[in-house]
Amino acid sequence: MLALILALLSACSGDGEGTSGSAAPADAGTAGAGPSAGSGRSARPAGPAADLATELSGGNGPFTAAGTPADLGSAGYTQREVAATGTASSYRAVGALGADGRWTFAPDTSAPYRTRVLVRRPTAAERFSGTVIVEWLNVSVGLDSDAEWTTLHEEITRRGDVWVGVSAQRIGVQGGPVLVPVTGAAGLAGKGLTTIDPARYSTLNHPGDGFSYDILTQVARAVRSGAGLDGLRPQRLIAAGESQSAYALVTYHNGVQPLTRAFDGFLVHSRGATGLGLVGPGENADLVSVLNDTPTIFRTDLDAPVLDVQTESDLTGVLNSARARQPDNPHLRLWEVAGTAHADTRLLGPAAAVLDCGVPINNGPLHFVAKAALRALTVWLTTGAQPPVAPRIEVAAGSEPHITRDADGIAVGGIRTPPVDVPVSALSGAGGPNTSTICALAGSSRPFTSSRLGELYSSAADYRHRYDESAKSAVNSGFILTADLESLRKATDTTVIPS
Repeated sequence: MLALILALLSACSGDGEGTSGSAAPADAGTAGAGPSAGSGRSARPAGPAADLATELSGGNGPFTAAGTPADLGSAGYTQREVAATGTASSYRAVGALGADGRWTFAPDTSAPYRTRVLVRRPTAAERFSGTVIVEWLNVSVGLDSDAEWTTLHEEITRRGDVWVGVSAQRIGVQGGPVLVPVTGAAGLAGKGLTTIDPARYSTLNHPGDGFSYDILTQVARAVRSGAGLDGLRPQRLIAAGESQSAYALVTYHNGVQPLTRAFDGFLVHSRGATGLGLVGPGENADLVSVLNDTPTIFRTDLDAPVLDVQTESDLTGVLNSARARQPDNPHLRLWEVAGTAHADTRLLGPAAAVLDCGVPINNGPLHFVAKAALRALTVWLTTGAQPPVAPRIEVAAGSEPHITRDADGIAVGGIRTPPVDVPVSALSGAGGPNTSTICALAGSSRPFTSSRLGELYSSAADYRHRYDESAKSAVNSGFILTADLESLRKATDTTVIPS
């Protein structure tokens, strides 16, 4: 069991249709809207596209379960919400779903669908980068959550990318079982958009998660043609998803992408060791049933590059993604980030302050590295320059594999950042004494004692100097963006080093 654990009390976006504002400056080095380096090497077969012509309106406005509602106006962005309609196919597996990921799918049954799509784009058309991030919205808390937007929105908006959120799974639309209950969401979780706001969403209808993969494809085809984008014409599409949605993208990449070539690249965040299953009409995907299936790597015979970002807590425990590790190759990079957790304070938003796990939850630097990953993947697509190869976190083998840690409890290996290598607390993917699923995924941040800080640093100036040097190293290595340095440095502002 995994999931995006978000604050759900501020569920509506707060930015209605047509929000606008002044444009934020792009970061230095912003790529132009040049051709995608990897998109032309394999033919993209034609197929049905979703109809995105109908605007959704009324009710309480666009709904997402967001830890912190998107402030689109200050970023110079506009949001609209449309219905996506069409007839989708489900898939059946032809032969075994082997560990090498070279799966063969064939179309099975078909059914009509009407789901929703959120589009966030630069208000000024000239700011559009040519890149569209298509996010498979996460439903683990029983509601549609825009996890990747929450993680990446600074990079998306400063680059001028378009973000498209797809209600791909049935639970988000029609409701269903809640995988991870969250305090504060009892009145909404598992009800689906059609019940939460019938004035806006009553016409939606989802035929079941077996059709989710083709729904995603059909939305991608429509968006690639410019549908729903108010005249913008994309040059590259990146599929993105976190947690349960990352499981789904493993299945999509290995079984559907070979048939559709719908995406130019994949940004996968916090996958487990397996893929999400194929289910019948009217059914919800059962993630629990596949947790102990055969581990599955990303197949290595496709052109579209994959950048897989894994938190420390994803490697062992419930997700156990270390079972699916594979070597980097010309179409894959695996980035494992030390000192990070599956559901940290960034994703939780205001709910982090009220979650009682027995220790402070993780406030590690995952989102900084994830934004560098999005930049690296975009550069990979536009220029062919491959992202840096990252060191792996050390995982000790055994009946219950575990992370190797130093004397302070900090993971050894992996991508290193200033809060990890110049620490004032032990950032960890390991949870506190409360062993609930939520707390296991939220990790921990155990502040050092004054005595330990005094042993590590001779003065506040010494600490800040070493922190800045570590930050420069992370930037030079390609795992932190220069544009994020100031935000990263702010983490030092409240640190008190004994004199």
